[in-house]
Amino acid sequence: ATSTPTWALEPTTTDTPTITPTITPTQPCRESGQITALEIASSALPAPLQFYVYLPPCYSTGGQYPVLYLLHGQGATAEHWLSLGLAETADALIDSGELPPLIVVLPYEAESLKHPFENGFGEALIGDLLPWVDETYATCSVRSCRAIGGISRGAAWAVHLGLINWTQFGAIGAHSLPPFYGDPGKLPGWVAAIPAGELPGLYLDIGDRDIYLQPNADFAAALTALAVPHTRLVQPGRHEAAYWQLHLPDYLRWYGQQLNQER
Repeated sequence: ATSTPTWALEPTTTDTPTITPTITPTQPCRESGQITALEIASSALPAPLQFYVYLPPCYSTGGQYPVLYLLHGQGATAEHWLSLGLAETADALIDSGELPPLIVVLPYEAESLKHPFENGFGEALIGDLLPWVDETYATCSVRSCRAIGGISRGAAWAVHLGLINWTQFGAIGAHSLPPFYGDPGKLPGWVAAIPAGELPGLYLDIGDRDIYLQPNADFAAALTALAVPHTRLVQPGRHEAAYWQLHLPDYLRWYGQQLNQER
């Protein structure tokens, strides 16, 4: 994948139709995905919201691509996922047919050391970035074509935003999740507000020596008590890049399965 950054990063219930993404290449694709660094204004933030966009190999404006939003860990940058090999892994899985061609958006939470509900990031992502992406690219914009996931603090954001905004996301991935303080107590209300059969797909994984293993287990137990379907994997590893890089192909395959099926 190629990178052409233009900025430097610092460390209501609605009935929606079910649409399966359609991307029909006219000939075998031999390109790599393209990565672009962008920014947009947001009234929720003191500065523009910065992000990377990965477009799949042979992207076509005539397609309807699913979109995956991936959020970085605390103190990291929007390059967090790229540093783990996101672009190269996505290219390879798309080429092998294990992953449908998709758009990946990597937002930057500039104030990730501050209280999450006071820095405007969540509002900017939902209120500004989602509509901008759908207006700018050839997306399939119904919830079954959109997923959100993250690592560590990004996983907490994914769960928080994905469940509150369930009409926007068909799948949520939480990798090495330590939930935001107070969110486990809000979980019953969030789940009660989602109609039967409309819960997003939910995937949790964590290393068996992760420092957040206990709060992660407690959150999973709360999901089970509320009869929320989910997958949770505890695998060898710590809260570190080596663990996430090892399992990145599995993450992408899961997102691809969620985005490539009717929900």
